[in-house]
Amino acid sequence: MAGGFVGGGEAIAGRAEQYEGKITGYFILACIVGSFGGSLFGYDLGVSSGVTAMDDFLIKFFPEVYARKSAHLHETDYCKYDNQVLTLFTSSLYFAGLVSTFAASHLTRRRGRRATIMVGAVSFFLGGAVNAAAANVAMLIAGRLLLGVGIGFGNQAVPLYLSEIAPYNIRGAVNQLFQLTTCLGILVADVINYFTDKIHPWGWRLSLGLAMGPATAIFVGALFLPETPNSLVEMGRLEEARRVLEKVRGTRKVDAEFEDLREASEAARAVRGTFRSLLAARNRPQLIIGALGIPAFQQLSGMNSILFYSPVIFQSLGFGNSAALYSSIITGSMLVVGALVSMVVVDRLGRRFLFIEAGIQMISSMVVVAVILALKFGHGEELSKGVGTVLVVAICLFVVAYGWSWGPLGWLVPSELFPLEMRSAGQSVVVCVNLFWTAAVAQCFLAAMCHLRWGVFILFAALIVVMSIFVILLLPETKQVPIEEIWMLFDKHWYWKRIVRKDPKYQGHHHHQMAAMPTAAAAAKSGSSEV
Repeated sequence: MAGGFVGGGEAIAGRAEQYEGKITGYFILACIVGSFGGSLFGYDLGVSSGVTAMDDFLIKFFPEVYARKSAHLHETDYCKYDNQVLTLFTSSLYFAGLVSTFAASHLTRRRGRRATIMVGAVSFFLGGAVNAAAANVAMLIAGRLLLGVGIGFGNQAVPLYLSEIAPYNIRGAVNQLFQLTTCLGILVADVINYFTDKIHPWGWRLSLGLAMGPATAIFVGALFLPETPNSLVEMGRLEEARRVLEKVRGTRKVDAEFEDLREASEAARAVRGTFRSLLAARNRPQLIIGALGIPAFQQLSGMNSILFYSPVIFQSLGFGNSAALYSSIITGSMLVVGALVSMVVVDRLGRRFLFIEAGIQMISSMVVVAVILALKFGHGEELSKGVGTVLVVAICLFVVAYGWSWGPLGWLVPSELFPLEMRSAGQSVVVCVNLFWTAAVAQCFLAAMCHLRWGVFILFAALIVVMSIFVILLLPETKQVPIEEIWMLFDKHWYWKRIVRKDPKYQGHHHHQMAAMPTAAAAAKSGSSEV
């Protein structure tokens, strides 16, 4: 046996080195289909913000908003879109997603990640159809609810699917396909809206109905997809899990990784009542950071407000009516750039570095925007070119920083923190908290903007300061750590170790894993030492 084991810690670190595998076509297909799920989410975000600004749509469903909008056409007005029913059209989707993600969690655990993705696709297809045919506000909202269910299921299963199927050393980049495709979805939606806006009076129907395209693609793709090995092990189908693992990794030598999966699954079986185990002391760090903190902060960073605001700002720069399009295409491309940067560096520089760097960049951008708006905006006069340029640059810097930090990491970090026993339950809470805050920010933002004016940006800057401190103090670095070994980071963390060690079950879990490790790892080592 090569290299004896000293103490328990090294034994665990030792197993990851023996994971083998290369990137296979099978794995690439899995990534493509999985990440289409993100594009649906993005398409929907982009389309709804565009459609709610289309005149034909407003005349048909929200005549009073249209009247207010036409009255204030040339003013730099903070309040013209402040209508609670219109906001409900947007948020009903998030509320549906929020409720349905718990049903999705059950399905993800019992029937696997893949089935959940397919159910989401079907629901999405139906929602697109109902929306495209909408004759009144009730139908619109019904369609949105169906889309919301689709998103609840998709967002529950896709990040898990990608995290589990990825080799651990590129897990960050693979998981971020979800964010990248979300951004691409937003960008595509912006471009489509630009053209459908010119088709009167039914252009908006086309925009909403096109969501059926990606939904079909996902469903068909999922028919050919493997279930993740983690999920098969969880359902007790070990032989099949092993076959899938060999296929996805493109090698027969998957002993080390398979052992890790099996052990994690046995530990998971020993724990009943997954939502209850979220509350146990040993899982406190995952609950606070992964399930509550990060998803809430992702929405409270003020990204949505910037996306909403940019058309108004660009309009006052004298871009005229196509302003809204330009601004959304500019911000949309910035998000894509951010996601690409993040994919390249996330497994090298690490998650913490990105959070902290972007925090600084976002705070400074927000302050610049607030100062300029406080001095120059809302007096009905146009901004000078110089001031305008500074604003545009500040907004782009903010968006691109979000695009490589809170945007993608807000999905990546929670999905890698949870141990298998509660990964599915944990991911549900993540989606739920995320959608709850998205809906809350969406419902309150227009009203807040109307009353606080430029103060909104100071508020967001302050929130980002809090978020950054939270990350600096509480989040350990997870890059390059195999997913079933993440829990050890908390055991070494200056603050969390005091809490996780209090849990009576934690010690047992700990020793059990320590004891099981060296034998299996030794077997794997002696097996692979002649390679």
